[in-house]
Amino acid sequence: MSLELQIEELISQGGSDFEISKLLKKHIKEYLSSLDEIFSQNQGKDFLVKHTKKIDSFIKIVFKYALRKHFGAFLPMQNSIPLTLVALGSYGREQLCVYSDIDLMIVYKPLSGYNIEPIIESILYLAWDSGLKLGHRVHKIEDLFLASNEDSTIKTALIESRFLIGSKFLWTQIQRELNRIRIFKQKEFVYKKIKELEKRHIKFPLNMEPNIKEGAGGLRDANTLYWIANALFYVTKVRDLTPRFISEEEYKEFRGALEFIYRLRSALHLSAGKKQDTLNLEFIPDVAKKLGFLDTKFKNPQRALSQKTLHSLWVIKITSEIFIKKLTRTLRYDSKNFSKLKNGRIKKNLYLCDKTLYASYNKQILKLKEVKNELLMLKDQDIRYDISYINRIKPAIEKNSYELTINFFYRAFLFETFYALYKASLLHKIIPPFKKIINLAQFDGYHRYPVDIHSLKALWHLENIEDDFIKSLYTELCADEKAILKLAVFLHDSGKGRKRNHCDVGADIIKVFAKKIGFSNELSNQAALLVKYHTLMSNTANREDIYNEKVIFSFISKLKNLKNLKMLYVLTYCDIKSVDKNVYSPFSAKLLKEFYTICFESFEKEELIDETSRRLRREKALKKDLLFKNLSKTLQKKILFISSNIFFLKYKANEIVDLCRWADSLEKKEFDYKIDNDEHLSISIIRKKELNLGYLLGKLSFLDLASMDIFKLFDGIKYFKIEFLEKIEKEELLYIRELIQDSFDMNKKSSFKKPHIYKNEIKIDFNHSKTYAKMSINTKNQRALMAHFVSVLDEFGIDIATAKVQTIKNRARNLFLIEKNGKFSNNIKKILNLVTICAE
Repeated sequence: MSLELQIEELISQGGSDFEISKLLKKHIKEYLSSLDEIFSQNQGKDFLVKHTKKIDSFIKIVFKYALRKHFGAFLPMQNSIPLTLVALGSYGREQLCVYSDIDLMIVYKPLSGYNIEPIIESILYLAWDSGLKLGHRVHKIEDLFLASNEDSTIKTALIESRFLIGSKFLWTQIQRELNRIRIFKQKEFVYKKIKELEKRHIKFPLNMEPNIKEGAGGLRDANTLYWIANALFYVTKVRDLTPRFISEEEYKEFRGALEFIYRLRSALHLSAGKKQDTLNLEFIPDVAKKLGFLDTKFKNPQRALSQKTLHSLWVIKITSEIFIKKLTRTLRYDSKNFSKLKNGRIKKNLYLCDKTLYASYNKQILKLKEVKNELLMLKDQDIRYDISYINRIKPAIEKNSYELTINFFYRAFLFETFYALYKASLLHKIIPPFKKIINLAQFDGYHRYPVDIHSLKALWHLENIEDDFIKSLYTELCADEKAILKLAVFLHDSGKGRKRNHCDVGADIIKVFAKKIGFSNELSNQAALLVKYHTLMSNTANREDIYNEKVIFSFISKLKNLKNLKMLYVLTYCDIKSVDKNVYSPFSAKLLKEFYTICFESFEKEELIDETSRRLRREKALKKDLLFKNLSKTLQKKILFISSNIFFLKYKANEIVDLCRWADSLEKKEFDYKIDNDEHLSISIIRKKELNLGYLLGKLSFLDLASMDIFKLFDGIKYFKIEFLEKIEKEELLYIRELIQDSFDMNKKSSFKKPHIYKNEIKIDFNHSKTYAKMSINTKNQRALMAHFVSVLDEFGIDIATAKVQTIKNRARNLFLIEKNGKFSNNIKKILNLVTICAE
């Protein structure tokens, strides 16, 4: 028996509103539970239309029941009742997704003889009680125009209105009001929509977890194109813009991309079991399965889904931008700008104005070589490319040669040019190695962007270096070196997506390509070396002991010369900066520069030197420093007798002087400390009295530890520096001070959950140096990891000379240098048993 007949039967039996809503709720729940099966048979826009129509049927039943309830046996014709239900938003466009809000507008006309308000209340309460996720607006017909002027969002919703049920006479009047709303202040409305689009693109850029509704290239982009077309030309669908504004071929590409995003959004909602418009990595496997992506020899389902998604979003983004510009060009026309354009005319149909290149919309199909010539003839300056220029070059005929390509890499300002070619889908035709990494996903939990966008961002960071020291290294390069470095930065990840190590593949690719476009064998080999080792500097600095000469000389032997070290440092900076906003932190910057400095000094040596000789060189430099010379002879002597070699290798002369002055000023005090909370929390402690370090770290385990230094100085004074990744609130500083004071009570214990460390995650090198043993831990990042480890060592009276804490991809890679005093080697088995949870 159909739902309507069941309701009729309930009504005839005198059923209550509760019974009616319960029956409706049961049918709605059954329908929603069947959506997975329905989706497997009908996807894309067809699924959305069918879903919309089904929701229509439920709302129509609610409406009819409300009328029956209020009029009983005296029910007049629907057209006589001054009440109409109108679908809005995605519901109005028949694009309602599974868990989207059902936007409903109820319009009525207050006529004597009809008590409309109670009917409206019945409709809304019954819909809500039935489980329909209803968003609603209620308006008298005469108020529609005023309401639309309150907010452009309301006007947007109203121009998408669709008749649902009720009085068709009233709907005719509503349509007249809607047309009046549509033509009112068109220019202002269009500009607001364009501004909203631009803000959304900034807020939700294309990345590894795109927002497929609000983000760049999402459904809102396509909607904006429709809203503007509707407001200006009263079209009811984007298809109506062909062929006047959009060619059949362009529309077909746009429509295909949009159809896929419809399918994707429905699958995402079904996978998440809620309204979910961001394609988070956790949903990708199930969504890929729902959409029928298969595992192939060259691509797994998840990567295929991400690639298709990113491609579709990009098509929608660029197509929408181009055709919004076409639709609004007469609206934007300002005669005052005519003379500007005329003065900036470069050649027919091409204009440079206010550092932006514009093109007319006259159809002129260029050859790829002509596009190259056109771009290279422009003055080498920082210019932008208007979407009209993208429209000009997008249809370029593909017949590429390597001629002229090398010239691009000798330009100081290349990013905007390459980005314009990328938007026009031409970059991979001019730079073939780029083709394989277009829309290539990176499922490593580290990179925010797909490989192609990451590579473009790396190029941008090369041209906009913020670090003055790194910028000076780049500026000192000759033209050939800058060009080959620019090529290496742009194609450093060109080997990704293959089974082999991407660094090795990329080195092979760039070497061949560099030669093809005209670089010498020497420069081509240099590019290959930079790409082959483009992750080495960061990995070594973050995971190895950079004060160990074996590590240093192993690293620099691969680079061969000092020039390659400088260029690799610049490449490493660009690579890390383009990963995500805050990945290149003050910590990583400091660490890389320190590593670079050590390597730079090592390149000057003709033979390997041991730790002691390096310290002697540092001491020699320290003795010449003016700040050191101004110290008392007694303090100078104390400093030079500090036992730790690493202390001299790690700190600069001015840092050593300042620190030792502070220690010397301790005098009769047991301890002193400093807290720095400007960029991140940093605690420096000098003490004579024993410090309960395990307790301190345990209490601070709610913060992410970045690094820790421990050094014995002189007069029984020991120095601790503990740095965290984040700042704390000002009001929390008092707690930190009290905690430091309490940490000099050796009887205090802090409670924390013991971290899980396995014995095979710990490596020990007793022969690391004459003075120190090395212990490294590579385990899952966990709170209280350092607190637990230090507490165990404290039990055996073992001193930690220094500690490096680094977390990469949720793995803690911690390095400890421990003084060789017998306590460590004699108790290693006991220490490992206490530190770890099991043998494997």
